[in-house]
Amino acid sequence: MEQKTSTSGSMKISENVIRTIVRTVLSEIDGVHSLASRTGEGSGWKSPVLSPVTVSLEADVAVIDIGINLCAGFRLRDVAEQVQRRVKDTVQDMTGIAVSRVNVQVADVRAKEAV
Repeated sequence: MEQKTSTSGSMKISENVIRTIVRTVLSEIDGVHSLASRTGEGSGWKSPVLSPVTVSLEADVAVIDIGINLCAGFRLRDVAEQVQRRVKDTVQDMTGIAVSRVNVQVADVRAKEAV
């Protein structure tokens, strides 16, 4: 959790808030189909489903990892780069927290569903 202190008090921004911002940004980008679901493996046992959006906060700097499924028919690199730019800019603008990296893992390509 990121905490900022000023003369009027302190403000804490949880990693969950940043994850919510990321999910909102992703819903606004053409070519993003959905968040990818992941399971972890450890000691031969399957762990519970891991979040497709993870946030690490250290020394007032965030690193964001995102697993997504993209829509077929889009240039995957262009969409992934747009995700990186927009997530970084939006998180920094809304929270004041510096974002050093946005790592995007494209897990799958899926047909775009008809609206």
